[in-house]
Amino acid sequence: MSDLWSLSDPWWHFVIRGIVMYALVTVLMRASGKRAMGQFTPFDMILLILIGNAVQNGINGGDNSLTGAVIMAVTLFVQNWLVAWGSSRWRKFRWVFEGKPTLLAEHGKIDYRMLRRQLVSEDDFLDAMRAAGCDKVSRVKYARLEPNGHITIETTDEKS
Repeated sequence: MSDLWSLSDPWWHFVIRGIVMYALVTVLMRASGKRAMGQFTPFDMILLILIGNAVQNGINGGDNSLTGAVIMAVTLFVQNWLVAWGSSRWRKFRWVFEGKPTLLAEHGKIDYRMLRRQLVSEDDFLDAMRAAGCDKVSRVKYARLEPNGHITIETTDEKS
């Protein structure tokens, strides 16, 4: 029973492992693109499950104690809270962790190169236009891919 609470490493190893793995997964998720973060597909969910399994030993170092699990959970929650706190106070901090909006279209012209670069299909772009009540590309004043993966469409007032 005492093995449930006995750590295999010093407590601070778990804190360092948690910080490093949180940073690594954050970088990998940012590198995967905004669209992947905003629109989960079944493949994205599978990827997240597999990533969780893949980084498990990197976080716990093979330790299966309850104490290690508590230290890791607290470390990850605190780190996540700190990122949210910093993001809510400083724009540059938010840009580092969440990214900046990306311009996909401007003044009725779609930037197809940027759509491809951001992994947004033309159909997804047209769906976002329709959801914004925009019936023609020529009415698009600005279209931005937000850091959360949503496409924001700003239209001109003209209907023609």
